[in-house]
Amino acid sequence: MSYIKLKSGTDVRGTAMGENADLTPEAASDIAAAFAYWLGKENPRVAVGRDSRLTGLALLSAIKNRLVRCGCEVFDCSLCSTPSMFMMTKFKQTACDGAIMITASHHPSDKNGLKFFTGKGGLSSDELGAVLALADGGKSPVGKGSVREGDFLGLYCEHIKSEILSVLPNGLNGFKVAVDAGSGAGGFFATRILAELGADVSGSQYLEPDGNFPFHQPNPENKQAMDSISRRVKETHSDLGIIFDTDVDRSAIVTASGKEINRNRLIAMISDMILREQKGAYIVTDSVTSDGLTEFIEHRGGVHVRYKRGYRNVIDYAQKLCGEGKNAPLAIETSGHAAFKDNYFLDDGAYLAVRLLVEAVKLKGENKSLDSLITDLSEPVEEAEIRLKLTGENWKEKGEAILKEIESRSENLVPSFEGVRARTPYGFYMARMSVHDPIIPVNIECSVSGGLSKTAEFLADILSGFDIDLSGLKALIKQ
Repeated sequence: MSYIKLKSGTDVRGTAMGENADLTPEAASDIAAAFAYWLGKENPRVAVGRDSRLTGLALLSAIKNRLVRCGCEVFDCSLCSTPSMFMMTKFKQTACDGAIMITASHHPSDKNGLKFFTGKGGLSSDELGAVLALADGGKSPVGKGSVREGDFLGLYCEHIKSEILSVLPNGLNGFKVAVDAGSGAGGFFATRILAELGADVSGSQYLEPDGNFPFHQPNPENKQAMDSISRRVKETHSDLGIIFDTDVDRSAIVTASGKEINRNRLIAMISDMILREQKGAYIVTDSVTSDGLTEFIEHRGGVHVRYKRGYRNVIDYAQKLCGEGKNAPLAIETSGHAAFKDNYFLDDGAYLAVRLLVEAVKLKGENKSLDSLITDLSEPVEEAEIRLKLTGENWKEKGEAILKEIESRSENLVPSFEGVRARTPYGFYMARMSVHDPIIPVNIECSVSGGLSKTAEFLADILSGFDIDLSGLKALIKQ
């Protein structure tokens, strides 16, 4: 098998369990060896870590042993977060040339993947393609390396604690935070950061790592997960709820009232905090954000830029704007990936949570809540995301044909960096190709009751001539 088939955007991703496994320990070690070769440095320092997935330990062991045979000085970070792996290239104590995180984010337990970092950030799509081409060619340095073990996650914990203490020098003083790690790698945020700064974390749940993910999907976009942390906040009378995905590069929050703050609400809240001090700043988001969010950002003196879906795309575009002399301090996806200019443009769920936590503590001291920041955010009366599945080997060509047909039949088109976005008498709809999968996600938002059904009916009529499952759209029509 060509390893290039495991490329998924800027990540390696595959099936790591069962008879059909393609991301095997051998495959992972070959790709890691190619990464060491690609770094282009003799005896490079490479950090390796994993999330709580069942296959993570075996993949880490294979990668570690292979990198030693490549002549690398390997830092075994064991269970850790994706952002902490990038920081291994920044901490003076480690100064790694590269880092490998073993994770598949929120995907099912049989999946796993690899993320790669240098001191400049995550690898781009082209850079990852070059690494996989080297792996296909069997490229691998040869040498005699070594392994360093230690509490490297502790370095990251100290880094995050210093961010909190820089604003709240007296710590958290009993502020009650319910953390939901979703049985992923993020439990340390409650026990090794918040609790050590004096927070009450007794309302937290699912902090123990378990790759079976027995309670809910570790995903801030998942309704069951958000419902779970919302209930927990209300049951425990917590001041704030924080939920992470498996590898802690994404997060969302729940306010003391139980209000779920993810997707457009999350972007609005953090944008409000930024635009109070940085008028005219560019807020770069993915393409599926709402018209209400644009109005919210513009009302606060900001510029809303919708770019392509995919956290790396959003980050790259924000960096491009900064390179042009424009102030783009935030790149954020509705999925919960948020990257700040003042934090290496690293999408770090813990850092995002800290920014919101600090604001919540300050507001509580003024007898206010985080809810007050977004009271004027206009939200849709109806909304839905339907995922139209494409079949066959030529699914990409079929998907492009479908998007062209939607575009040709749509009125009031809105310029978009990807897919088709159009306004309707009820709101808007957007159809695009998925970054990773043979799927066309369709997002519909309506400001009037009944608009969802009418928009779904219009789109189903357009797509009736294609071999595609329209059950999702038809279900909306029946409502």
